[in-house]
Amino acid sequence: MMRTAVLLSCLAVASPLAAQGPVTAHYRAVADRIIGAALADSAAYARLGVLVDTFGNRLSGSDNLEHAIDWIIAEMGKDGLANVRGEPAMVPVWVRGAESAELVAPRPMPLPMLGLGGSVATPPDGITAEVLVVSSFADLEAHGDEARGKIVLFDVPFTNYGETVQYRVNGAVAAARHGAVASLIRSVTPNSQRTPHTGVMLYVDSVTKIPHAALTVEDAMMLHRMQDRGERIVVRLRMSARTLPDRESRNVMGELVGSERPDEVVVMGGHIDSWDVGQGAMDDGGGVVAAWEAVRLIKALGLTPKRTIRAVGWVNEENGLRGGNAYRDAHATELDKHILAIESDEGVFRPFGFSFTGTDSAYNVIRNVAALLAGFDADSVGRGGGGADIGPIMEGGVPGMSPLVDGTKYFWYHHTPADNVDKLDPVDVAKVTAAMAIMAYVIADLPEPLPHGTGATNRDGS
Repeated sequence: MMRTAVLLSCLAVASPLAAQGPVTAHYRAVADRIIGAALADSAAYARLGVLVDTFGNRLSGSDNLEHAIDWIIAEMGKDGLANVRGEPAMVPVWVRGAESAELVAPRPMPLPMLGLGGSVATPPDGITAEVLVVSSFADLEAHGDEARGKIVLFDVPFTNYGETVQYRVNGAVAAARHGAVASLIRSVTPNSQRTPHTGVMLYVDSVTKIPHAALTVEDAMMLHRMQDRGERIVVRLRMSARTLPDRESRNVMGELVGSERPDEVVVMGGHIDSWDVGQGAMDDGGGVVAAWEAVRLIKALGLTPKRTIRAVGWVNEENGLRGGNAYRDAHATELDKHILAIESDEGVFRPFGFSFTGTDSAYNVIRNVAALLAGFDADSVGRGGGGADIGPIMEGGVPGMSPLVDGTKYFWYHHTPADNVDKLDPVDVAKVTAAMAIMAYVIADLPEPLPHGTGATNRDGS
């Protein structure tokens, strides 16, 4: 009782710096053990390699995804985690099929491309049409009378993801409103080596659905230069994409059960689904494995916090968010007992700390705990953390957070065939694992839970 009173009084003081001393003193030895164990080898990186090399990419509705989930359930069981299971979630099924793009005029050449998730197909013989290149939605409006019967290409340079991704998501609808027969985008990335990027797109029922695909940055710029020179541009696009009936999938999870308050939960993870290109190692197999390994590591060290820590691999983040919604629905009566939600979905690169969404008092607690990560410069705490999969439970008041990492190269590989495990560094993966383990363990072990309340808007990592 005396220890509880002391810790609570320390956490409640006005100055976060004043509070750090007792908290760090109490948990420093445990944190150092976790850091030492995480950095002692490349276990997390090795496990991620096995996952992505064995099962490859894992689009919702695919056999690859279901086989990967089966494997995780088996491996979590071998690790001795408790309550290992898959919780049902119905997911959409979009199948890419064969696809290609080629420049017909002013000269013939293949154009690397990727159909965008959810796109309809072209007719079997493809679509061959002139191309109208525009640089923005406003530019399309200004030249809308020229778009009828053409393929519209949005050549929009990357500014930031939130702004530029609008052309991927909404480009087909905008082009179709002006009578275009198909639409293309410049891939959403600040850096390219002639690699196209896929991702989700949307239609509206009141507008004709036209095929929608991404070209490389280099080729979009080339076609724009051709148009500026007054050359007639013709492209042939072939896509055989189709949407099948929804399929049952699963959120996969395992736990370390709390010693005193097992019904109170710290949940953390990432999304196990990925796009159907590359390996989905960065986005987001690494996030799943970091959370899973964090729980395994805590257990292996013989540590048992007061509350339960649950590692989750959510499904269907990329093209539907069905997993996050299914988790919220399955645990609706327990959300008041969810103490904290952590999602890693920005790549397991070198960590700087965490971004957090919650009340001011909860934020001060998180800052105190983060001080334990100063040894590898991961003690920064910013505002605005969360993730697409934990968004639904954050709306119910659960505090949310995400690792703050060096995302310099994240959008270089995002949704491309280049998202493979070799883009990650074993030491960085270990550091993210350690940071998540320490944050989850300490929050799960504190005398009192974090106050509920977020006031957040969700971030979408799709």
